[in-house]
Amino acid sequence: MNELQTAKELAKRAGDILLEAFHGNSPVRWKGVGNPVTEADSMASSFLVQELRNRFPNDGVLSEEEPDDLSRLNAPRTWIIDPMDGTSEFVSHIGEFTVMIGLAIHGKPTLGVMYQPTEAKLYYGISGGGAFVEQRGMKTSLKIPPKGATAEIVAAVSRSHDSKKYQSIRDAIGVGRIISSGGAGLKIGLICEGLADLYIHAGPETSQWDTCAPEVILVEAGGRCSDLFGAPLEYNTVDVQNQNGLVASNGAGHDQVIEILKPLLVEFGRKPV
Repeated sequence: MNELQTAKELAKRAGDILLEAFHGNSPVRWKGVGNPVTEADSMASSFLVQELRNRFPNDGVLSEEEPDDLSRLNAPRTWIIDPMDGTSEFVSHIGEFTVMIGLAIHGKPTLGVMYQPTEAKLYYGISGGGAFVEQRGMKTSLKIPPKGATAEIVAAVSRSHDSKKYQSIRDAIGVGRIISSGGAGLKIGLICEGLADLYIHAGPETSQWDTCAPEVILVEAGGRCSDLFGAPLEYNTVDVQNQNGLVASNGAGHDQVIEILKPLLVEFGRKPV
């Protein structure tokens, strides 16, 4: 598929932009408390948006770092990109950041590419075509291994946004071990590789560019993705935030996790919007 090859190429080229800035000095400004953006974000975003519009002029484009004029709503196909997922880690000079490029067709995530430039690691998937990871010249099919009912549950957690609320959620689910990582994409990547079983974001802070690409890869690897209430995530809508949160899992026990979350969500004052 030409779209997949293009997305892989552009993700690597945008990754090179980020990597050069990572080893240099990229000025930082703050969009809000705990929400940095760097010159590297803007440079990678401008590059990706221009290239996608040149190559697919009839498609919509949604990027975290670009103004959204909503013209994408008229396009059956929309590219949903995060030029740098994990900006906090980038600013802290931790290599856990990725370029994420997703394609939604009629609102359904159908193609996803994630590239971690510090590790030259490329995840990608396409609906019905499987999921893969490439690194050091090796291409590996991503298939989440089955897990026994008594096996320890491993949760991927945020390196910068963990809290007592998330600890109470993990206690209720029976999480035995946690792995910290930056960015939603890399946490979902851990699930795709069988290194973690679960990632939950209980607030409305993630957006469609955080989940479009990794959701495709996760589902093709055998996992599941939903909001906190078990409903599918929606893409290319007016409101780009995942208002009802996020649950990404290895597929096993996903429905059980949703049931366990119900009373906790009431306690936290969360209800579907």
